[in-house]
Amino acid sequence: MSVTLRVFDPAMCCSTGVCGPSVDPELARFAADVDWLQKQGVTVERFNLSQQPAAFADTPAVKEALGRGTEVLPLVLVGDRIAVEGAYPSRETLAALAGVLVKKVDSAPATSGCCGAAAVKPKTSCC
Repeated sequence: MSVTLRVFDPAMCCSTGVCGPSVDPELARFAADVDWLQKQGVTVERFNLSQQPAAFADTPAVKEALGRGTEVLPLVLVGDRIAVEGAYPSRETLAALAGVLVKKVDSAPATSGCCGAAAVKPKTSCC
């Protein structure tokens, strides 16, 4: 079964968070997570209120949620059901919604310097 996630973003100039005078780190993180999810084979559709208002009006769950105000955005839908409201979900949450496993990467063991304990010069932390 293939899952399609639909994201309904608030009005903004772009979905990546890297437009305008300042970068929104939350949008940049979410854009990277969406890109990762798409690379896992999941279809993700994004709709921006300022650029695609008809998609908001044509989706009953979104239209109903917007009756409470635009602060409900962003919305993430799985099928016709709102799964996340008012915040951009984490990669782990996106993966769970799509039925994708997130592979945990083990951290490298701590060393006493950037090049390992043997390479640290006395009284410095540099190699």
